[in-house]
Amino acid sequence: MKKKRIPLRKCVGCGESKPKKELIRVVRNKEGQVNIDQTGKAKGRGAYICKGEECINKAIKEKKLNRSLKIDIPKEIYEEIKKVILENE
Repeated sequence: MKKKRIPLRKCVGCGESKPKKELIRVVRNKEGQVNIDQTGKAKGRGAYICKGEECINKAIKEKKLNRSLKIDIPKEIYEEIKKVILENE
């Protein structure tokens, strides 16, 4: 029997590869809107971040999400990500 391969994604904050399900996906669609993708299936350019406060703080400080999504990310999105992180703890 074949072993099911677990998709790995790299966190923009710490740079570690982790299973996709353990990360939060942030998506920029064609209209330039940035959202948190809870399903992992939204269309658009995606970036992943760990569910840890250190990672989001590092990503904010070094503008890593801005670079990977090629857009300026509004403060509200960062607040939303922090809220999702706190809910998952």
